[in-house]
Amino acid sequence: MSSSVLSDAGQQNPASERDTRRRANVAVTVLSSGLLIAFVVVALLAPEATSSAVTAAFRVCAAWFGPYWQVLLLATFLIAAALGISRYGRVRLGGTDTPEFGHFKWLAMIMCTLLAAGGVFWAAAEPVYHYADLPPAYSAVAADSWEAVTVALAQSFSHWAFLAWAVLGTLGAIVMMRARERGLPLRPRTLLDPVFGERIQRHWFGTLVDVICIMAVVAGTVGPLGFLGLQVSYGMSALFGTPDTYPVQITIVLGLTAIAVVSVVAGIERGIQNLSRFNVWLSIVTLAAIVVLGSASFVVDGFLGGFARYVQDFVPLSLYRGDDEWLSSWTVFFFGWFIGYAPLMSIFVARISRGRTVRGLVGNLIGVAPVVTALWFTALGGTGIMLEQRTPGSVSGPLAEDGLPAVVIAISQQLPWGGLIGVVLLVLTTTFVATTTDSMSLAIATVGAGGEEPSKLSRAFWGLLMGAAASVLIAIGNGGVDALQSFIVVTAVPAGFVMLPTLWSAPRVVHRMAREQGIR
Repeated sequence: MSSSVLSDAGQQNPASERDTRRRANVAVTVLSSGLLIAFVVVALLAPEATSSAVTAAFRVCAAWFGPYWQVLLLATFLIAAALGISRYGRVRLGGTDTPEFGHFKWLAMIMCTLLAAGGVFWAAAEPVYHYADLPPAYSAVAADSWEAVTVALAQSFSHWAFLAWAVLGTLGAIVMMRARERGLPLRPRTLLDPVFGERIQRHWFGTLVDVICIMAVVAGTVGPLGFLGLQVSYGMSALFGTPDTYPVQITIVLGLTAIAVVSVVAGIERGIQNLSRFNVWLSIVTLAAIVVLGSASFVVDGFLGGFARYVQDFVPLSLYRGDDEWLSSWTVFFFGWFIGYAPLMSIFVARISRGRTVRGLVGNLIGVAPVVTALWFTALGGTGIMLEQRTPGSVSGPLAEDGLPAVVIAISQQLPWGGLIGVVLLVLTTTFVATTTDSMSLAIATVGAGGEEPSKLSRAFWGLLMGAAASVLIAIGNGGVDALQSFIVVTAVPAGFVMLPTLWSAPRVVHRMAREQGIR
């Protein structure tokens, strides 16, 4: 699409431009919420047809766009790293010299928003998956060997570490913060300003971009909400014998939604920040307990060996194209999910990162956060592998039979104080997903408000709407939730092109800011 497509926006006087933006803001909210409701209604009326259609679209998107997503994420990481280590790393972002939030609070909010359900269920299950069924990139590795442990962890890190963090919070956030300094709103369309200019702010195409990006992050948030209801219900049934039924599942989802709504209405300072800090401290205590009660030496050796293998095979794992079916289930699925989140996550990171340097932003997001994530995955998933080695089938068996939540329960039940560890892991999963829901509700409401501070009603509306959608979708079982989670890969197609200009616009922005700040 050439810039001439947007030329009909024309020049407007200030009053007319305010009216245009107001109508655009209303259109974004109405269209986004309407499309979500329409998807839920169609899924209820024709669940099998909806699931089949989404699955077919998912396969096409994964096959056609998977290679592009892999290159996009790798390029984003490399460019962000280059900016961080260069002299431009001293550039201060956001138009202020003092960060709004302390380092721990700031990083806690970012990490808890990304990890969501992956913070517990995927962290426990994915390394075990790859250990029990070696990834095709490592098919020559001997099963049940120590090398099999390290490659299983390395493959998990390739999905959740460097590349994931890079696309979610580096180049896009830098572009957004600079745009904010220029008076442009925090909306996905602003990422396209380097291509189309400020006309994108007034044009219907900009509204379409906002709506598509909102739908992507809604799909990626509602999916884990519904997934959480199903999985925590299973965990409670295994631990306490409670019925694993729809009333229990919907109660869990509604309770989590209430937590998220209270948090997002309270705002960043009093709500999201406090919930994130609680998450992090509970994670630290849980990690320590699992390592002490399991095997500290196995976790340390696994982390060092797995991370070393990940660094060694970083580029080959990032660009692996040897097995299309496996890729669509793993690497491409995760990369598409993260890209779908990227535009709205860039908005959230930009909102809370004013006053930080490029080096501080990049260093934490592609340095500290990936290492912490890898350590967390090793503590949970590595312990699962260790238990599987001690008693073959004790973890892989429940995984094959009942899926992700069975791994968490199988691991906790083989540790001392297993019941307590299991309960804490379920609580931690709930608060992880609640943190993602409140953060994304805030980001979506910000887009609907035209980049301005959204009202409490708007923040609560999106939290409640996503909770209601998840509650309805789990009524038709795993199919509805799985369809919505797969749908994010479909919406990642346009989101991937929205993120593309950041590859050259972020370095250009940083270079211009360096000159303004006298950095030579």
